[in-house]
Amino acid sequence: MSAARVGVVTFPGTLDDQDAARAVHLVGAQAVPLWHADHDLKGVDAVFLPGGFSYGDYLRCGAISRFAPIMEELVPAAGAGLPVIGTCNGFQILCEAHLLPGALTRNASLHYVCRDQRVRIEQTATAWTNAFDQGQEIVLPVKHGEGRYVASDETLAALEAGGHVVVRYVGGNPNGSLNDIAGIRNEAGNVVGLMPHPEHAVEELVGAPSTDGLGFFTSILKNLVDA
Repeated sequence: MSAARVGVVTFPGTLDDQDAARAVHLVGAQAVPLWHADHDLKGVDAVFLPGGFSYGDYLRCGAISRFAPIMEELVPAAGAGLPVIGTCNGFQILCEAHLLPGALTRNASLHYVCRDQRVRIEQTATAWTNAFDQGQEIVLPVKHGEGRYVASDETLAALEAGGHVVVRYVGGNPNGSLNDIAGIRNEAGNVVGLMPHPEHAVEELVGAPSTDGLGFFTSILKNLVDA
């Protein structure tokens, strides 16, 4: 097993922490549990913010999680270069914490969406997507009611011009996200947020549509080994 240690944060209401930890284990890294009330990142090399309904999604999705003690440690660490990924509710938290621009709002259909979704990898120059090929299309599950990515015209233009759109929906947009955006990165490329769930596409044995999600986990392992 690699010496790489990936912290997996659990908030009250988090659902996918064990799935994320399992995916980390499958690529040979060590998953380190991080509790929302912790003031210590335990020296991890990267952090995964999983999906679910943190704090019951009261106020707005991710709005309360932003103020959790663990985020007081995570925000400056991410600013200093710590690789961080957030999926679904984790993406919402990253936007609420201003580690990523824009916001996730109610699906355009106003219905919860749960399906396998084809997406295209638009950017491989990140800590979490370097194992993919530019333009590669993969299939990942989506399951959310508030996944519509929105941002100002200026922010959208900056994201597109800077190559900060990491993942884009193809073959249908499940939530009405502007520019078909499924995931974005920060300027440095160490922070990535996406609505699809790579941690649910790592083992065909449990009914995953593919094992395409493993690429996000092999990417961070490669990034840490090469660092």
